[in-house]
Amino acid sequence: MLRELTNNKWKIGVIIALVLLLALIRAFEDKLFYDPFSAYFKGDYLNLAFPEYKSMALFCGMGFRYWLNSTLSLAIIYVLFSDFNLTKFAAVLYLIFFVILITAFFSLLHFSDNTNNFVLFYVRRFLIQPMFLLLFVPAFYYQQRRNFNH
Repeated sequence: MLRELTNNKWKIGVIIALVLLLALIRAFEDKLFYDPFSAYFKGDYLNLAFPEYKSMALFCGMGFRYWLNSTLSLAIIYVLFSDFNLTKFAAVLYLIFFVILITAFFSLLHFSDNTNNFVLFYVRRFLIQPMFLLLFVPAFYYQQRRNFNH
């Protein structure tokens, strides 16, 4: 185990660097991305009306942030598993989830009242945070171990 760890020092270093980049995106989110919902969801959002927003700027900001998080997440997946096909599969999943989530987010904004704030909060969270990385890594690890044992 220790020998395997020392043989993979570069992998550990790259993964740490990529995770730090994800943390920097989070740390500088207010400076990097247009998102009036950031302050909105820090307050008593269950009782407040939606803030005013510019649809195209919000879409571009969320899309850019999702792209950055996804790119770094895909790099982490590739470094962890060294499997290009698995990384391609994850990239397709990221694209499908983006279309579904961004559609759900703007649909909730345009076609619902403030009663769906909680749902909007979680849809937005999946768009702006690297949540899928936390789901994909254990799933891919389990699948890899399962295939290895059979």
